[in-house]
Amino acid sequence: MKFMTLMIITFLIVVMSSPILIKAEEAQSCVPTDLMPCLPAMTTGGQPAKDCCDKLIEQKSCLCGYIKNPLYSMFVSSPLALKVLEACNIPYPSC
Repeated sequence: MKFMTLMIITFLIVVMSSPILIKAEEAQSCVPTDLMPCLPAMTTGGQPAKDCCDKLIEQKSCLCGYIKNPLYSMFVSSPLALKVLEACNIPYPSC
């Protein structure tokens, strides 16, 4: 439980304190905080909520930007995050 709390706090600090480096044309749709519904599944390995999958689908084009950014890559490339992508039928992007 302490690990999950630490991961959530870390994620919130990172998201709130630093802008993500993304392409200008994607700037309007790439909002990391919109993926907050995915955080429980990405930290505990549970089944992602429908809201999570919907947001991942909306931000599918943003995933490479998140993966390439060291501030967000651990949240997108972790084994549990990969399971969330798989459960939402979103292939892991090849960037």
